[in-house]
Amino acid sequence: MPKPHGLDNGLTNYGDRDFARFLRRSFARSMGISPGLLDKPVVGIAMTPSGFNNCHRGVPELVEAVSRGVLAAGALPRPFPTVSLGEVFLNPTSMVYRNLMAIDTEEMIGAQPMDAVVLIGGCDKTVPAQLMGAVSANRPAVQLVTGPMSTGRHRGQRLGACTDCRSFWAKYRAGTVDADEIATVEGRLSVTQGTCAVMGTASTMACLAEALGMSLPGTAAIPAVHADRLVAAEASGRAAVGLIANPITPDRIVTERSVENALRVLMALGGSTNAVVHLAAIAGRRGIRITNQRLNAISDETPVLVDLKPVGEGYMEDFHAAGGMGALLRELKPLLHLDTIDVEGRTLAERLDEPLDWVDRSVIRPFGDPVSAVGGLVALSGSLAPDGAIFKRAAATPALFESEGRAVVFTGLDDLARRIDDPDLDVRPDDVLVLQNIGPHAAGMPEAGYLPIPRKLAQAGVKDMVRISDGRMSGTAFGSIVLHVAPESAIGGPLAAVRDGDRIRLSVKEKRIDLLVEEDEIRRRLAEVVPPPALARGYKALYRRTVLQAPEGCDFDFLTAEGH
Repeated sequence: MPKPHGLDNGLTNYGDRDFARFLRRSFARSMGISPGLLDKPVVGIAMTPSGFNNCHRGVPELVEAVSRGVLAAGALPRPFPTVSLGEVFLNPTSMVYRNLMAIDTEEMIGAQPMDAVVLIGGCDKTVPAQLMGAVSANRPAVQLVTGPMSTGRHRGQRLGACTDCRSFWAKYRAGTVDADEIATVEGRLSVTQGTCAVMGTASTMACLAEALGMSLPGTAAIPAVHADRLVAAEASGRAAVGLIANPITPDRIVTERSVENALRVLMALGGSTNAVVHLAAIAGRRGIRITNQRLNAISDETPVLVDLKPVGEGYMEDFHAAGGMGALLRELKPLLHLDTIDVEGRTLAERLDEPLDWVDRSVIRPFGDPVSAVGGLVALSGSLAPDGAIFKRAAATPALFESEGRAVVFTGLDDLARRIDDPDLDVRPDDVLVLQNIGPHAAGMPEAGYLPIPRKLAQAGVKDMVRISDGRMSGTAFGSIVLHVAPESAIGGPLAAVRDGDRIRLSVKEKRIDLLVEEDEIRRRLAEVVPPPALARGYKALYRRTVLQAPEGCDFDFLTAEGH
């Protein structure tokens, strides 16, 4: 008996298969679908527009273009909605809801009758959520991103969300930009549809999706408003139809070797720290573990080649015009696993054998003339982070790489908000700011690790300090910031033992972050830690009960390959 396809996939169970097929086709015809199309293979289109997601304003147009490609290739497109995550519109943080979106995506791919699926997403957590869901559903899938914004202008300066928003806000806090100008800048930072205009988390994940092989080659960096973004959408629809006749499921694409390729790309991009957590979660759905040792080995072997904000000077529209991922991958070719395959069924070697049109070397540097000789991120260990932490050296101040300072401790976000600008705060430029209780279990791991410079120091001209937390920071942020400290403070990690006045040593050379307090004293303090109370109901209760730590990608324990 031939395998069911199209609308015959996964018939609703009434105990009578023929009746279920008859009923489904009857209701499908109520949507105005002709009998001829009812017999075609089906491509699902996971669509994520929302009035609370500015990054996805162009999704309806992308759905239309994908549908064109599907129809032209001889299949039936069926758009369907899932959870949509707009980074700045969610409380307490979009990270809490990434796993919810991943569950929604996985279940809807598996429950509805589709032979393949195109996933349309863009904003920070949507692409990793869609990839997590697709890997677990393991049905042929193509990732299509919404694309980055184009830049705005302010008094002759190019502006792009959100690195420039942080720069201007820091000037406002320091008193060098007034209220009128900051209000004007507010309307000039985000001027088109699309994701952040810099190499933040959204653009990093778009590039990693292509590096993994889950997106069509050359589609990661096309600006949201460019006509080629719609061409890419149409091509993604055709590619999804191609996967029906020649199935290539995500388990063949997302492998240990393609994950290592993605890590290399992450390092060369000087990309977002958040990508480490998201890539760990995607890999974890396949039972692949990213160790700190392997991450550091890849980082030390891989130069930063892309000169974009927040690490450098350019914007995503410059990266696209400069040659994009195709140019970057060719520079990294000696370091890549070339036998990995993509959604077109081609090996990476076959893709990179094709001629390249042109490369702007001011944006994508040659391997022998890098922005930095080593990768943008490192994993730290030590007495303060036994299970690891992440440091973005590409966006930090080199003078602080080897430093020791006195801890100034904030016990949570409320404490931080209450005291950071207090003129009586006992803080000096060479101190270490420590923020506790913002890890995945305690607070959903918000992007609060980018602690502001205390106002009185900012006004005195201090631009950077060592800052440490068990939370995250935006991929658009910069500074000497230690993140993702594991285990987190709320579950008894050593970060919870830090007190005002303790000495903390950072060594990027040794890849260590250490609390210079006797072990017995640390144990005594940790014995006093009281975990946050259990939540009684709803998704947040599920989240707190089952969320894993940062090295496991903050996935739910029952969704990983081991948890199945």
